[in-house]
Amino acid sequence: MSWLTTYVRPKIRNLLGKRDVPDNLWTQCDACNQMIFSKDLQKSLNVCPHCGHHMRALVNDRLAWSFDDGKFTRIELPKAPTDPLGFRDQKKYTDRLKEHRAKTHLDEALVVAHGTITGNKAVVAVMAYEFMAGTMGAALGEGIVAAARLAVLQQAPLVVFTASGGARMQEGMISLMQMPRTTIAVQMVKDAGLPYIVVMTNPTTGGVTASFAMLGDIQIAEPNALIGFAGPRVIEQTVRETLPDGFQRSEFLLDHGMLDMVVKRGEMRETLGRLISLLGTRDVLEHAA
Repeated sequence: MSWLTTYVRPKIRNLLGKRDVPDNLWTQCDACNQMIFSKDLQKSLNVCPHCGHHMRALVNDRLAWSFDDGKFTRIELPKAPTDPLGFRDQKKYTDRLKEHRAKTHLDEALVVAHGTITGNKAVVAVMAYEFMAGTMGAALGEGIVAAARLAVLQQAPLVVFTASGGARMQEGMISLMQMPRTTIAVQMVKDAGLPYIVVMTNPTTGGVTASFAMLGDIQIAEPNALIGFAGPRVIEQTVRETLPDGFQRSEFLLDHGMLDMVVKRGEMRETLGRLISLLGTRDVLEHAA
């Protein structure tokens, strides 16, 4: 039990008497362990005010932070086979999907919406780490393709926020097939002369990193996000070398040319809007020439 649960909460309950104290009144930063009032944390976009640690964000929050005035229109994504392999480990795959759908109120690990970012129209796809660790299966692949088609239809840039533990093992080879499928979807956007911007959040790993996450015209990451194919421990065991400090973190990748910029969450919407404006202007000038 944490210090918040065992000490702070009982003290406040004693001060308030019989009045109930909500369980979600505080959040503890998993980087500095400081106590943060949940309302203050929401105002800071889930960024710790003490150490600046960027905590994970839910899909709907991410969309609200990205679009102007928090207004956007979600689209219904194509359906994919629910359990193509009839997979079962400790539970049936279908049961796991039902549990996560009930818990997150999401159909899959991807949500696609459109609206405006600083006045520029945009299509935004957000991966939901809260849904089976954002793993990539057939449904997520269908979602990326749908987002690309919508961007081409609306002649709008495509922005993808990634957060994933990699391929979804319950779908086996079908999951791995989404790597070339999503790559083709990205190429559709580029062939239409539209910007494709990727924002990598903590963590972005596995087949997602090896496909559409690394194909952006502009590669952005949030501070201290874990980005890579395999985890540091696996790499250390494979190469039998001690990895540098901060290996596979945003700042390390920026220093080594894998990223274009690291952007704080509070500055993300303005940065995206500025990039969309610049890339859109460049596209118009190229076509005019």
